[in-house]
Amino acid sequence: MLGLGLIALGAATFPARAENKPERVNTALLHKNPIMKDMVWGKADAPVTIVEYASATCPHCADFHINEFPAIDKEYIATGKVRFIFREFPLDSVALATFMLIRCAAGDDAEKYKAVLNMVMKSQREWVKDPRGGLQKIMALAGLKDEAFEKCLQNQELAKKIANSARSASRDFQIESTPIFFVNGLRVEGRRPIAEFRKIIDAELQRASEGAK
Repeated sequence: MLGLGLIALGAATFPARAENKPERVNTALLHKNPIMKDMVWGKADAPVTIVEYASATCPHCADFHINEFPAIDKEYIATGKVRFIFREFPLDSVALATFMLIRCAAGDDAEKYKAVLNMVMKSQREWVKDPRGGLQKIMALAGLKDEAFEKCLQNQELAKKIANSARSASRDFQIESTPIFFVNGLRVEGRRPIAEFRKIIDAELQRASEGAK
């Protein structure tokens, strides 16, 4: 596994998505007690909640976090309009290892998680050429190095939790690829231009202001 030294990703194969997927998913199911603690940014009472499922090795996910997320963060999260939930959905063993390392580096600190995730996504094109060496450099900057780095990669319980969380999401919401977003339960697949995200979010803000269920 590219010398990363952790368990094989048994969750790499997910159930096939039903052809007629719902446009809006069951939000109670979406927000049920998660297997992994959610990384959440924004006010708890924000009128719009966005849930993103992403893979650390997915180029489209990296592009979103480099190009679209900063605007969403500034215009909607920081202003109290959006609560943003990030959930790991590793598509391969390297992505699983990366998320394990981010979790180990950040702990339960959502802001630190965001900062480390940002470093990972911004430099994805470089570190994927040499995952172990590249991730060691990034995690050292985040305070996770040497023995702590190796210990994290051997954390079987953490690996299983991330993998099982992805399995659960795939089963419940027929997720096959990343990134995928649920905007107040509305399914939005793939990276979208920021102008399109604004239209979707603004429509949901309007819908929320009108008391839509």
